Amino acid sequence: MASNPIQWFPGHMAKTKRMMRECLGEVDIVIELLDARIPYSSKNPEIEGLVGTKPKLVVLTKSTLANPEYSRLWKEKYTRAGSRAVIIDSTANIGIDALEGAVRELLAEKIERYNDKGMSGRRLKAMIVGIPNVGKSSLINRIAGGKKAKVEDRPGVTMTKQWVPTSIGLDLLDMPGVLWPKFEDSTVGENLAMTGAIRDKILDTEEIAMLLCSRLMNVARDEFLARYKLKEEECVGLDSYDLFELVGRRRGFLISGGEINHSRTAEMLLDEFRGGKIGRITLERP
Repeated sequence: MASNPIQWFPGHMAKTKRMMRECLGEVDIVIELLDARIPYSSKNPEIEGLVGTKPKLVVLTKSTLANPEYSRLWKEKYTRAGSRAVIIDSTANIGIDALEGAVRELLAEKIERYNDKGMSGRRLKAMIVGIPNVGKSSLINRIAGGKKAKVEDRPGVTMTKQWVPTSIGLDLLDMPGVLWPKFEDSTVGENLAMTGAIRDKILDTEEIAMLLCSRLMNVARDEFLARYKLKEEECVGLDSYDLFELVGRRRGFLISGGEINHSRTAEMLLDEFRGGKIGRITLERP
C-alpha cells in the first residue's frame, strides 16, 4: 500500500476547514471525536492548529467496538499529555453523563463568570469535530434526545454545519467530517479505510480486506481465528492474500472452478469487523 497511498479529500472538506475557522469564535469549547479503535489514525493533525487555545475535550467514540483495556490506556495517555478525555458509545448510551460533566468542568471559570454577571443558566456552545463516520451525528442525537442530525453508516453524510439545541444547556454545532490532504503514514490511510472513514467505492476493498486479515492476526489473533474457524498452525507463514483466501474458502464463498469470490469475502470481512462481530478490537496501541 505504501507505493499507492490512500487519499480522500473531497472539496467539501476544504470548505469545512474554512467553516471551522469562521465559527470558532461562536463556540465555548471544541469536542473532538476519535474512533476508539484507531485513536491515532482518526486524530486529524490539522485540528490542533485550527482550534488554537480554545478549550477542547477529546472523546473516544464507538467504545463497545474497541478493546476496553486499550481504550483506558489511550484515555490515560491523553490525560498525561494534559488533555481531558472521556470514553463513550452513543448507540449504547455509555459515557454520555461523563461527557457532560467534563464539558462543565472545562468551562467552570466561564460558567462562574456568567453567574457573577447574573447570567446563570446561559447556554453553552460546543463545536463537534472529527473525521467522517466517527459518530458525530450519533452523539448529537443522543444528547439532543432525538434524530436531529442525519446518521448513516457511511462517511460524508453530514455536508453542512447545523446547530442542534439540547436539554442539558448545551448547543451543539455539528460540522461535516474532515480528513486531511495527505496521509504521510500509509498505515493511517489503511486504518481509516478498514474502519469505514473513507468511502468504500473509491477503494480497492479487496486489498483493504486482505490487509485487515494480517492486521487482525497481529492484534487480535484469538478473535480472528475463532470467528473464521481457523487453526493457528495452518495460518503460520501465510501472507495477507493467503489468509484472505483461507477465510473465503472456510466461509464457502466459492465461484465456478472452485475459485474464491474475492468481492464477497472482502465485503463480509469489512462488515463483520466494523460491526464488532469479530470482537472488540483496537488496531492501535497507545
